[in-house]
Amino acid sequence: MVLLLAGGGYYAYSNYQQKQAAEQAAAVKTVQVSRMNIKSTVSATGTIRPVDSVEVSSKITARIKSILVKENDTVTAGQTVATLDGKDFEAKRDQAQFKVTSTRAKYNRSQYLHSIGAETDADLEDATLNYDTAVSELSEAESDLEETVIVAPMDGVVVGEPKTVGTMAVQGTDSPTVIMRIADLSSKQIQAKVDETDIGNVKVGQEATFTVDSYTGKTFTARVTKISQTDTSNSWDTSSSSSSSSSSSSSASVIYYYVTLDVDDPEGLLMPAMTARVEINTANKDDALVVPISTLKTDSNGSYVIVKNPDGSQENRYVETGIYSDEYVEIESGLAEGEEVVANYTATASSSSDTSKKKDMGGPPPM
Repeated sequence: MVLLLAGGGYYAYSNYQQKQAAEQAAAVKTVQVSRMNIKSTVSATGTIRPVDSVEVSSKITARIKSILVKENDTVTAGQTVATLDGKDFEAKRDQAQFKVTSTRAKYNRSQYLHSIGAETDADLEDATLNYDTAVSELSEAESDLEETVIVAPMDGVVVGEPKTVGTMAVQGTDSPTVIMRIADLSSKQIQAKVDETDIGNVKVGQEATFTVDSYTGKTFTARVTKISQTDTSNSWDTSSSSSSSSSSSSSASVIYYYVTLDVDDPEGLLMPAMTARVEINTANKDDALVVPISTLKTDSNGSYVIVKNPDGSQENRYVETGIYSDEYVEIESGLAEGEEVVANYTATASSSSDTSKKKDMGGPPPM
């Protein structure tokens, strides 16, 4: 009788183990190693801007007398687009002209007196210097008067509203008054910020696609034309205190590099300052052997996947990886097409329930 009970208990426990193993096997989700065309991209965000643009300012300080163009007007190089109040400069020109006339007369007289020995060489030299100085001042006054006429330095379109009549146009090299902006909108580019972890994959000539919020569902194309050799904050430059503080503040943040892309916009839909969400195509591979990135694991020995063998057993298999897409990674060696790799493991509700029962029962049936 005891042997019968023991045998029954062993049989029940064996069935229990088999049931647990079956449930665990069913809970393992696998995917097949397959082949597909894979593309690796780098994502970035940038701003649309014209390739060529200029800020029109004045070389003299004067009030704006007239604005001859308005926003969105097309202009050509050399076209008059504004004038400045030139009354003061006209007066200076007239004064300079009078001085030239006066000093020329004195010079001619001094030259004659010198020729007959009535004046010294020094007197003639003084008269010559005064005349030459007056001529130079007249040339400067005439040049300033010419600067009251503002012309377009390039062909393009007036972008934004020009300054209004009566505004004081201040000259200067640091912060001159910008009377208007002119841009060539026939050619545009994107200045994108790329993370330092991705910048090594970006090369001049790579193709890219991008979208803007203004045209939902429409994709534009672009091409990488320039990669900046310094980060956006110049954090490496510690030659000045300001650069040093910038470096210390950026050391704890992400480093970005500017990448310039020429844009294809034959329809003229894109406008300056639009935000572009860019995908730069850094690598392509046709018919590549791939697995989902989620199946890839790493340890101190490298990257590996968990392979499910035909007999249901599992093994860790180290692999060599190639390019990555958003969802897949290329496998260069270590796997064969058709093999199954473990994607995830989720305990079933029944197995959890059985485990609870097992704990309540105090373990497996007694032998």
